[in-house]
Amino acid sequence: QEGATGERQSILFGQPCQCFRTLIRAPLFSAGPNLKEWLREQFCDHPLEHCDDTRLHDAAYVGDLQTLRNLLQEESYRSRINEKSVWCCGWLPCTPLRIAATAGHGNCVDFLIRKGAEVDLVDVKGQTALYVAVVNGHLESTEILLEAGADPNGSRHHRSTPVYHASRVGRDDILKALIRYGADVDVNHHLTPDTRPPFSRRLTSLVVCPLYISAAYHNLQCFRLLLQAGANPDFNCNGPVNTQEFYRGSPGCVMDAVLRHGCEAAFVSLLVEFGANLNLVKWESLGPEARGRRKMDPEALQVFKEARSIPRTLLSLCRVAVRRALGKYRLHLVPSLPLPDPIKKFLLYE
Repeated sequence: QEGATGERQSILFGQPCQCFRTLIRAPLFSAGPNLKEWLREQFCDHPLEHCDDTRLHDAAYVGDLQTLRNLLQEESYRSRINEKSVWCCGWLPCTPLRIAATAGHGNCVDFLIRKGAEVDLVDVKGQTALYVAVVNGHLESTEILLEAGADPNGSRHHRSTPVYHASRVGRDDILKALIRYGADVDVNHHLTPDTRPPFSRRLTSLVVCPLYISAAYHNLQCFRLLLQAGANPDFNCNGPVNTQEFYRGSPGCVMDAVLRHGCEAAFVSLLVEFGANLNLVKWESLGPEARGRRKMDPEALQVFKEARSIPRTLLSLCRVAVRRALGKYRLHLVPSLPLPDPIKKFLLYE
């Protein structure tokens, strides 16, 4: 992708990276017949003579906690706990923690962290141990990593996030854990926050939004959790939006997507309750059938039309206004406010 300065950047990592440049500049024939040795030379973060000793990584892969205990009694192995071994267990460079998280060995994940494993190291794909734990559906490992301080948003070097994946596959239990530990439920296109001005991209497709993907896969509970946590009900994005660059015929907002994907009426009702702008949906796009893959749900379409024709109640408008004034990062503080419990539950949609 093109950066603000016109420099070609790695799509995989979101910013220029040495390993990407190495791959595209190195002659393919330089690897010769021994690809494994070439990968070790290019990407290994430890001396080549240590590469063949993968006992630490192998133990993490099979969940052999006792072997991990025995090995990590030795200083030579403790110093290599964050080592990225090439082609261990058939994988490209990754740490023992990342391997244990992928396999869902929660006891090994916990032990490695207590022995000094860094929780947010990324593999060559820019994935953290938390991300692969979420992708493989391991709730226990996810909670252990979050408790140990893992970034609930994953890594900015990877294009997907733990929240997005949990929303797509309908793992509301994992999504709850991520939200509880402060995960951002909106898409953030500010990829380099340390620079001034920040390099940012305008949202040009809803496909990258967790709220959209949970609706597309009809995961109602995840959809509800995201909205309760403060997700933007229109575009599910922190940054600027450019609807002019949306693909022709694609949904123009989350409500439009919900209708086109044939979602049930509950999805529409939730968006209405959480203050979605109903005027963003174009009437001409609401024919008997959606342009997408599914027919519109007649009940959902009726709920939308009624909501658009009838003014919202003052009570509903007040709740939306208070929640927006608080901001999504302070919603978790509502239970500590000096207010009656019914009002707290009302503000939290409980």
